[in-house]
Amino acid sequence: MTVRPQLPGTRWFLWLRIASLRIGILTGIYLSIIFFGWLVIANRIPVLEPFAQTRNIVATVAMLLLLTIPVLRFHHKPGRLFIAGLTAWTLLTFMYLAAEMRFSLLESRMGGFHILILGAVAYGFVAVLDWVFLICAGVRRHSMLHSQENTPSSGRHGTH
Repeated sequence: MTVRPQLPGTRWFLWLRIASLRIGILTGIYLSIIFFGWLVIANRIPVLEPFAQTRNIVATVAMLLLLTIPVLRFHHKPGRLFIAGLTAWTLLTFMYLAAEMRFSLLESRMGGFHILILGAVAYGFVAVLDWVFLICAGVRRHSMLHSQENTPSSGRHGTH
C-alpha cells in the first residue's frame, strides 16, 4: 500500500473536491469576467456605441448560458444546484460591488444587495422546481411499479 506524499498547503485546496463549490466558483469567475468586459466595453470604448443593442444582447445571452451551468450539472440534485448557483451568483455580486466603486451610476440602477437577492431567489426557484419534478417523477415511477405488480399478465392466467 503506497502513501501519497502530502505537500504543505494542500489541505487548503480540499474544498475543491466538493463539486457544487467548484462549479459555482468557476461559473462565478466566468460570469464576473463577462460582466466586467461588458462594463468596460460599454463605458470605455465609445467607438462601439452604435452597436450598443447588439453588445447588450450578446452579453446577456452569454451570461444566461453561463448561468445554466449549475442547473445542467446538478439537475437531479436540487441542494447542490442551489449551492453552486448561489456561489456563482455571490461571486458575481462581489464583482458588481467592486464595479460600483468605479462606475458610480451603476448603484443607481440596482444595489448589490438587490443583485444578491435576485440571484438567490432565481436559483432557489429553479432548485425548488427541480425538487418538485423529482418528487413527481418518483411518485409516478412508484405508481407504475405498484400498478404492474397488481395487474395480472395475460400469459399467466390461462385455462388449462
